[in-house]
Amino acid sequence: MSLPVEEDDIRMFSSSYPPSVNDWMKAIRRPTPYRVGNARVHLKPRVVFYAVMFSTAVLVLLIMFIPRQSHQPCIQKEIEYNTTYPLTNPFNILHGTVYKIGLVTDLDTNSKSEKPDTWFSYYRTGNFTLSHDRISAGVILGQPMIFTSTLGQGGRGMELSELVVFNGKLYTVDDRTGIIYHIVGNKVIPWVVLPDGNGENNKGFKCEWASVKGRRLYVGGLGKVWTTGTGEVVNHDPQWVKSIGPLGDVQHLDWRQQYNALREATGIKDPGYIIHEAGVWSEVHQKWFFLPRRASKEKYDETADERRATNLMFIADEFFQNINVKSIGQVNPTHGFSSFKFVPGTEDTVILALKSEEDQGKIASYILAFDIKGNLIMPEQKIGDVKYEGIEFV
Repeated sequence: MSLPVEEDDIRMFSSSYPPSVNDWMKAIRRPTPYRVGNARVHLKPRVVFYAVMFSTAVLVLLIMFIPRQSHQPCIQKEIEYNTTYPLTNPFNILHGTVYKIGLVTDLDTNSKSEKPDTWFSYYRTGNFTLSHDRISAGVILGQPMIFTSTLGQGGRGMELSELVVFNGKLYTVDDRTGIIYHIVGNKVIPWVVLPDGNGENNKGFKCEWASVKGRRLYVGGLGKVWTTGTGEVVNHDPQWVKSIGPLGDVQHLDWRQQYNALREATGIKDPGYIIHEAGVWSEVHQKWFFLPRRASKEKYDETADERRATNLMFIADEFFQNINVKSIGQVNPTHGFSSFKFVPGTEDTVILALKSEEDQGKIASYILAFDIKGNLIMPEQKIGDVKYEGIEFV
């Protein structure tokens, strides 16, 4: 097979054959002809070489400097959690350890301010001193300050029923609106709104107790079925518990089985009931502790309920399969537990608690301390003629 020979190539070697060295050099330097359609383009090999090298360099630079999308799986950074507790370091004195404590009030309908669309609550701080041998204690409280909010529901608001430190911050809960407030200085800032029951209600959750477990904040209700004033069952919404993460995500947990297990541990059967306003998870013991406000083997009655306070303490494992029931002191039928916390540094063996009294219009609050064996360390002391329903080491 013969190869095509260009006319110019034939003329180049026709004058002398065989071709000389100079003829070969001229042929190499001669631009290489290319045909584009009917036109012929002459390109020098050197020019082509430089063009290719330049294009390659530009391509390499583009690959190096243009951002490339990673195809590696996205790994979410673990959320940082602040384990500071208590917020103020305790200090030792000659006869014991001094802790800073805080208390908040639930004033019910009296929380309405004279200002339009404004509600308020009292916040009070003080010192709690526990002796080094943990057999005696004392409390000194300062003057209260006032928190206000313009958020309400049904004409009510700021009925604060608990205090809790979570993720290095101090929070309080409103049992009327379901709002969790972050306490900053002398003001409260709304953080999360908890709807009632399974989370599909437009009514606020009646928050009564709060505790930290596994870096999540658990907020619970009364733990009994919601009834009319004469005991007719309306719904099970107060038997749900809310689990809130550090970023404010909310899980709605059906706790009917857990609450019923506590009731059954006392031998109370339907239509009897237990009302819970004080519950805490112990990381040390890996158990739940509950101090119920009221209990009865009888059907709920709004008036009779005022004199059904208890002196009970429940200690339950994580799954409420093993429950121990203890008694704390003597029963006062109008003084029921409303909040408590373990005293830091006592390996969750000493409890500081509040009791509330509502009896035929008489309202008062009391503070006491005892160990988890049921031994009183500080007998009840009256601290005011309002309901202090939340206590925390701040």
